Amino acid sequence: MITVKARSLKEQEGRSPGEQTARSLGEQLGVALAVMGRASTVLQHAPDLVDPVISGDMGLNEAYEVAKENKAQADSAEAQLARLREEDPQLADRVVARELTLPGAWAERKARVEEDLRQRRVATQLLCEVLPSLAQVRGSRTFALYDPELAPPGRAVTREVIEHASTALAEMASVWKERDLP
Repeated sequence: MITVKARSLKEQEGRSPGEQTARSLGEQLGVALAVMGRASTVLQHAPDLVDPVISGDMGLNEAYEVAKENKAQADSAEAQLARLREEDPQLADRVVARELTLPGAWAERKARVEEDLRQRRVATQLLCEVLPSLAQVRGSRTFALYDPELAPPGRAVTREVIEHASTALAEMASVWKERDLP
């Protein structure tokens, strides 16, 4: 239990526990791999029992049984539904109404999260490409040199485009201020 807890603390601090596998560490310390596995299960699913096991107030096997029960409960449909209700109440309501299965709801949740991440990446990339260039143009002769006849088809800069860009920049400044971004 001490070894498993120490490895976990090193990982939490961002330090690598080294190249040693649980098997090689267990062999080096004379501890069976199964015992290391039970200790890991206790650490993950009954962390409040780690110190009692280390101090000898509770046996590892007893703590392991509690951890197995905790793990089973965490994996149960009720726990999954409760977690879904926290993350996406509308999907949870659809499961309760039997419009979706629980696995179907989690698949939809995953797809939504992935799509949101994709959209955030695209938006971030777009802003990072456009705005620094625009900021560099400020104070240069670029605006005075603009020739509408040389603009790519469908991409000419007009007063309307400038007004929309100005509105977009004002909205962006408001969001940056609201989110307290640099």
